[in-house]
Amino acid sequence: MPDYSYKSGKLNRSHLLHYLDTTFAAVASSPSWYLLGKDVEDASVALNPDTSTKKNILDETTVEDNGYEPEFDLDTFYAKPGDALYEKLKDIMMNRLTGDACKTSVLEVIVDKTTGAYDAWTEDVIVKPQSYGGPQGGVNIPFNCTFAGNRVKGSVTFAAGVPTFAKTTEE
Repeated sequence: MPDYSYKSGKLNRSHLLHYLDTTFAAVASSPSWYLLGKDVEDASVALNPDTSTKKNILDETTVEDNGYEPEFDLDTFYAKPGDALYEKLKDIMMNRLTGDACKTSVLEVIVDKTTGAYDAWTEDVIVKPQSYGGPQGGVNIPFNCTFAGNRVKGSVTFAAGVPTFAKTTEE
């Protein structure tokens, strides 16, 4: 169980939390957040910035910033029957699902305050298993989450380890 408190100094890796909504509902009025990270030693969101540089005949350089194409690779996810995320990954990989059948939401939380609600964001993601099987020791299903827009800033509070997301109201 992560420590949902920050004392001081540098953030521990456990202070950056990623959850997937296992309902995979088009509109999740009651998301069921699954904390990613069990059996995982390294995980990062690759922002994949999309920029291009051009130099004209006057030796002037321009840079075009086309934004980001973020993705999150989870190289270790062991199959556990009865686990809500496993059941959906099994459905996606074994039935070769595509499109909206693979879409859900990610919840990103940064625990960087000593008290109060924590900064958080939700965004649509497409979840795609990359392979299944692996060596002796367990059935591994590494998967990729491609961020698909609809990013919403908000805050998260925790009750008994369960996050509750509240959208930031516009001022």
